Amino acid sequence: MKVLVVGATGRFAGLVVPELKRRGATVRALLRSERQAEQAMEQGADETAIGNLENAESLRAAAVGVDGVFHINPAFAPEEGELGVRMVEAAGASRVRKFVFSGVIHPSIARMTNHAGKQPVEQALYESGMVFTVLQPTMFMQNLDASWKMVKEEGRLGLPYSKYQKACYVDYRDVAEAAALALTGDRLDYGTFELCAPGMVDRVELAAMMGQALGRPVEAAEPPFAAWAEMAGIPDGPMRRGLERMYADYHEFGFPGGNALVLRAVLGREPRTLEAYIRELAAR
Repeated sequence: MKVLVVGATGRFAGLVVPELKRRGATVRALLRSERQAEQAMEQGADETAIGNLENAESLRAAAVGVDGVFHINPAFAPEEGELGVRMVEAAGASRVRKFVFSGVIHPSIARMTNHAGKQPVEQALYESGMVFTVLQPTMFMQNLDASWKMVKEEGRLGLPYSKYQKACYVDYRDVAEAAALALTGDRLDYGTFELCAPGMVDRVELAAMMGQALGRPVEAAEPPFAAWAEMAGIPDGPMRRGLERMYADYHEFGFPGGNALVLRAVLGREPRTLEAYIRELAAR
């Protein structure tokens, strides 16, 4: 089984590579430039291909000779949906048999651009004729890493939405395992799966978990979006505007989910928990 991994050197798709290797797959990393080749090989890729999601011809060439494709959209990219559809079409044109798409839970919440951008990719995949698996993970636990420095140094967990709104999470390592299972077996063929760790927490509860792991109090804060984006170094542009819409939606509605039934069935074990992930952060 040879798999083309889109974003193989990234934070999330990079977690799929070792899971594929454990299952005996050959990994071809799709890279934007040769400069990334050494990193891809160090992370376990067997070969590389240069391609750009804006260039259909490069994607078709990269997909020639592979059995499967793993694709995750670049978050908040302009024309995100079109980029994903282009990868689906290129895979189909190159006679790829299987395609696994890592999308998002609740793609029907079109108010958020990072959700709406997943809908056309799903549709293209369902109509492609390829064997597909659509993974719909909720908020990634790994995104908490960006706040951890402030949590440790200032005892404060600040995000720009109500600290009383509940959200659900998933460890992307579990998503990566699900992706590898889908690509190297047939049990998940033609399925669309919401992936969540169990339960939902608000940021007060999340801060309390962090405080328990660190052995000292952590405060849940609500900075205004502009101040938070400035502190996070996010410049004006599509990502900043997309994040602003996302957090405005979270502020009003939270991010519901947290039913782990599907992920438990996919993995054949209990999913990693938020408490366990926070303990890992504290132990680093």
